[in-house]
Amino acid sequence: MSGELRRASLEDAAVVTSLFDEYRQFYGQASDIDLASKFINARLARKDAVIFLMLDAQGNGLGFCQLYPSFSSIHARANLILSDLYVTQHARCVGVGRRLMNTAIDYAKAKAKGIASIFLETHKDNHQAQALYESLGFKVEQEFLSYNLDIQ
Repeated sequence: MSGELRRASLEDAAVVTSLFDEYRQFYGQASDIDLASKFINARLARKDAVIFLMLDAQGNGLGFCQLYPSFSSIHARANLILSDLYVTQHARCVGVGRRLMNTAIDYAKAKAKGIASIFLETHKDNHQAQALYESLGFKVEQEFLSYNLDIQ
């Protein structure tokens, strides 16, 4: 699919916010554009996330991915957590997700020997995403268990 894929900046906050709100709804959250706006603006302003944004020829958002830096004590190197990958309903199955993922992988590789790995999680029923990740070389973790403690 043609269009522009770029690293998002504060000037892109409104487009990313809209996509982020859709993403949260995809995972069963109520639409909350104010919450989404505050969250995305903070990430972009503080530069504590890397967000790649795919736009169509008219400047409409087609999808985004959001990466957070983390660290591996075992490897004594940085990791990236691919926290969010979202493609709008009308842009699915045309390669937008793959382009965003390849951009994230290229970004990690461009960090020379600084990035040990990219970590991600997806819902067990999200088979389309699983197929994409596995086609790009991601492996299902078999050695470590993932635990979660909700703090609310």
